[in-house]
Amino acid sequence: MRMATALSVTVLAAGGIGHAVVTGLDTGITRVDPFKDMKNRPQAGHGMNVLVVGTDGRDRITPEERAKYRLGGAPCHCTDTVMLVHISEDRERASVVSLPRDSYAEMPEHTDLTSGKKHHAHPVKLNAAYAEGGPSLTVRTVESMTGVKIDHYLEVDFASFMRTVDAVGGVQICTTRPVKDSHTGLDLTAGTHELDGGQALQYVRSRHIDGAADIGRMQRQQRFLAALIERITSGGVLFNPVRFREVATTMLSSVRADEDFGTDQLLALSKAMRGFTPASSEFVSVPIGDMSFPVKGIGSTVKWDAAKAQKLFQALREDRPLAPASSSASSSSSSSAKAPKAVVVDVAPRTVRVQVYNGTRTDGLGRKVDDALRGTGFDTTRTPMTGAGKERARTLVEYDPRWDRSAKTLAAALPGAELRAVARRGGTLRVTVGADYKGVTAVRAEDAGRAGPFEAVTGDRVVCP
Repeated sequence: MRMATALSVTVLAAGGIGHAVVTGLDTGITRVDPFKDMKNRPQAGHGMNVLVVGTDGRDRITPEERAKYRLGGAPCHCTDTVMLVHISEDRERASVVSLPRDSYAEMPEHTDLTSGKKHHAHPVKLNAAYAEGGPSLTVRTVESMTGVKIDHYLEVDFASFMRTVDAVGGVQICTTRPVKDSHTGLDLTAGTHELDGGQALQYVRSRHIDGAADIGRMQRQQRFLAALIERITSGGVLFNPVRFREVATTMLSSVRADEDFGTDQLLALSKAMRGFTPASSEFVSVPIGDMSFPVKGIGSTVKWDAAKAQKLFQALREDRPLAPASSSASSSSSSSAKAPKAVVVDVAPRTVRVQVYNGTRTDGLGRKVDDALRGTGFDTTRTPMTGAGKERARTLVEYDPRWDRSAKTLAAALPGAELRAVARRGGTLRVTVGADYKGVTAVRAEDAGRAGPFEAVTGDRVVCP
């Protein structure tokens, strides 16, 4: 989430303001060496790859800010957010790939920074790499998972994120429905909102709004980044040297970066990225195969779809766009117009985990419903089961009250189904198919701008109209 601070540095440099203004800005950056003694690294591709991480560091947060924005508690010294940012070789496109913090990862062999103990390769959640081995192990782990060579490393904490948003005058976020998270204190009505630094931090940290959890949070982070780029490129920051230096100094004052990221890199980007707009950016989350993959001793993890993820990272290495061209999008729209119209739902079906039970005496109906739900985008278990008890007349959807919006999305796909809240059921919704089942209705998320094989979206599609 706080990675927006670092990503924005490249956008700010796009104004081509000149060496006199940019020189010296990198003196406030705290340096780290994440590439020290690294061997057997992936082959370099085209363009530039930056690993941007947001840590939960809150040392410079005031007591008032802690209380107001609910930033209490002890930090885990891990990465809340991990993003792989690819700047195309022609400097006309920025591709941002969100990597879920709970991604299943194979930690390379390493020495623990705290205890000095040597560890063999072992499975972990991705965000644990930073806790065990800092920036170096984080880079090694991401390179191992993606096959993409990292050129630069940028790290941001809570305070620098808030200060950066305030420095650019806040960001504009639009919501079509009320958005509320009791954990972060986020409470937005439907409509357009101007968020300051603290409110923006609440927005990008929220993950208890619905069953979309981290997937929904990553999409909100992407919307925020697009809004930040829009504010910077259209708000006069780029073409006002004094304003530029003020904002850039705020951004870089608490960033941690590798030794080679400095003035020369900012100037090179500034010469090449003039005219950069939200449409020049594209956002995607790594394809998911299993949202709740259990690992002994670790718990539930997010397992990537290996085949789709490999194609995504190959596209990055080859410097290819992730979002389809506008002509493709038009063609897709025209073909989709012939298909049955999908019901617009609040929560993306791919973020809704479903276990299907056959509550009838019709053999194979459970498998048929599982396939149909998966066909319209739901994350089904693919292992339908036979329901216990007598045959059901009406299809039943059981859900944990915390996932009520996800339940409504599922109910929209099963017209006439009964909804029943069950405390502590967890994130997997249960469907018991009844004799009234007549088929699955196609549904689609409100964010219809995502398209192509990677469900990518350009920044201009997610900013406020």
